[in-house]
Amino acid sequence: MCIGQTCLLDNVCAAVPPGGATVLAGPNGAGKTTLLHCLIGKVAYRGTISVTNGKNGISPRIGYVPQRMSVDENMPLLVGEFLSMHLQRRPLWLGRAKRARQRAGELLSMTGAEALEKQRMGSLSGGELRRVLLSAALSGDPELLLLDEPAAGVDVRGENLFWEMLEAVRRKRNFTQLVVSHNLSLVAHYATHVICLNKNVISEGSPRETLTVATLTNLFGMPIHLYPDQCEISDEVCPQCGALTGESSHV
Repeated sequence: MCIGQTCLLDNVCAAVPPGGATVLAGPNGAGKTTLLHCLIGKVAYRGTISVTNGKNGISPRIGYVPQRMSVDENMPLLVGEFLSMHLQRRPLWLGRAKRARQRAGELLSMTGAEALEKQRMGSLSGGELRRVLLSAALSGDPELLLLDEPAAGVDVRGENLFWEMLEAVRRKRNFTQLVVSHNLSLVAHYATHVICLNKNVISEGSPRETLTVATLTNLFGMPIHLYPDQCEISDEVCPQCGALTGESSHV
């Protein structure tokens, strides 16, 4: 895919395993957000994207959480009203339908944001807004959920909590997840499949197979060690992501 003379994506060929948590990893300008925009039909492209849910080749329901959303601080719209816009056909000035109010509460509870229902959208912190946007994306009961840096701008603790919550929701709702993320340590821990992208696919597979020093050096231009065995450290490690877990662990 090219815009003017700039090629954003070229000969991209990769698969997103159904039911898993796939992460798109790569440097800024690699085409990760553009690829998501191709999937939701926001931008034109050449080639074929095959998205099926295994049921007679029918395209799955897709939910999307954008990288950012600008909200006027003075906007009087409440969180519950914002969600109701996705849940009812009649305009808000005619009131919120009972079913829309109930469903909004269920969605907010699912993402741990039930206390925000009567908060103004413009008063939310970055982390709170992300949870509300996720709730909105879940309103259509998606089979494929796309998230573009869903925890960007959130502190370390908040980002970890968001990933934990997202993992719990994915397992409960059994959707396929495709996430853009720059936090490689969290990718190593939570992803089931990784696609390393820099205009084309550099590597894809399980985190252990994909996030190697050689691949990450190729991707980012510098050596990055995510797993202790890549650094010859013998401390006890998490078998999932390689994080040090023993009492003698050091940074």
